[in-house]
Amino acid sequence: MDIGGINPAILIASLMVASVPIMLAAIGELVVEKAGVLNLGVEGMMIIGAICGFVLAVYSGSAVMGFVGGALGGAVLSLVFGLLTQFMLTNQVATGLALTLFGQGLSSMIGQGYNGIKPPATTALPLGPLAEIPVLGTILFRHDWMVYTSILIIAAVWAVLKYTRTGLILRAVGESHDAAHALGYKVVRIRIFAILFGGAMAGLGGAYVSLVRVPQWTDGITAGAGWIALAIVVFASWRPWRVLIGAYLFGGITVLQLNLQAAGAAIPVEYLSMSPYLITILVLVIMSSGRGKAALNAPAALGQNFHASR
Repeated sequence: MDIGGINPAILIASLMVASVPIMLAAIGELVVEKAGVLNLGVEGMMIIGAICGFVLAVYSGSAVMGFVGGALGGAVLSLVFGLLTQFMLTNQVATGLALTLFGQGLSSMIGQGYNGIKPPATTALPLGPLAEIPVLGTILFRHDWMVYTSILIIAAVWAVLKYTRTGLILRAVGESHDAAHALGYKVVRIRIFAILFGGAMAGLGGAYVSLVRVPQWTDGITAGAGWIALAIVVFASWRPWRVLIGAYLFGGITVLQLNLQAAGAAIPVEYLSMSPYLITILVLVIMSSGRGKAALNAPAALGQNFHASR
């Protein structure tokens, strides 16, 4: 049943797809920040992942190889960030911003000549009779494998951070790198691995944009998704399952405004286009005004450089 020309089941299914890139980028950044590192280069890593994934998918003829290439592209750029901030002790904010600009320029250069080319399709998982269930089949069981993988990654990160020694060590490094170092943990090594994971997730999200969400290459294809991912980490108060909720919220607003435009809503298209970003800012303002509740959950050593000789 349509409501104002919009099918609710298709709307919900679409928001699940739309949320995948920012969900992946946000959960990667959450792990990075849990280790005490603030990486503002997420947007650059996403767009490098988008072009690397697109190029590899086109040449190999495999969408799976495209996602692998996207993850590797994002991880390589994140390694540059890690080397600069963890070994050369550069300012994390400035380095992240610089790498975002670098990633945007590099992706534009690599992407020349790929406009108008279609990548290999990422098909839906064959879930048989489940996909034929009225309403629920449309919402839950007709997606490509990356939609389900993104949710599994959220669950895996939550379990690792909450129940494993690895998660405990990671959180310890983010809360007090000096104390973690005094206990014998390799702070820089741990942070580098966290940064690589965050970069790989951002690259994977970028590859999803160019291979599934917008199956083609255009300059600036990520359209600020990396910045939204950074905001979602704060919105989630550094908790994995809240990342899922925040990604679905933003994805839902994005899809809804597109559907309203298609349905001919009597709202200027400019207002509809800016609505996802306005809602994100509003949510962050509301959360930040709650006597710093969100800030209380931030890792204590977030953004602080570490040097063993100090």
